[in-house]
Amino acid sequence: MTMLNFCSSFPQPKFYSVEYSAKKVTMFGLFFLILFAPGVSEFLCISSDLELSYTFCDSTAHIFMFNLTPCSIMNNFVWKAALTWIPRSDITFLKVIFYVWFDGAKAFHWKEVLCSGAADDEYSVCRRLKGETIETTFDIKGSRTNFPKGNYDIILQGFSDDSENNMFICLNITMIVKQDIY
Repeated sequence: MTMLNFCSSFPQPKFYSVEYSAKKVTMFGLFFLILFAPGVSEFLCISSDLELSYTFCDSTAHIFMFNLTPCSIMNNFVWKAALTWIPRSDITFLKVIFYVWFDGAKAFHWKEVLCSGAADDEYSVCRRLKGETIETTFDIKGSRTNFPKGNYDIILQGFSDDSENNMFICLNITMIVKQDIY
């Protein structure tokens, strides 16, 4: 049996068989595929009153992580969000479109140019380069609207042009409100 030393930087060398290391490489590859493959659902949070998850709705894998706290909509109107993302193209122009459906009916539509290409763009993601890691935290301030119990489908699209022809990110977010606030 062929033995290879994969741990030469440790104080005591350890030897692994090629068969064992191939299993480790296969498991790492599977783990990496699950984390960054399009169409694979990632949970943002699960609590007694809320469940949030997302998938990518475009066909290209992304290096993207989003976290939201607290994981509750009961009497919360401000959430802390953390975003880590490596964009696939330069962000000189960024237009976001946000669609919300509640139990299958269109409930909300919002468009906004976040980055216009001007030197005084206000958001930290503006003027970022392809491959540059974006790590930012921000508050999401919700309206004082109570979300009724039900299923919400949310599409968030990011475009690199005003004509909405060059989409460089698309998220399909599922929000399940498990109980009414009333």
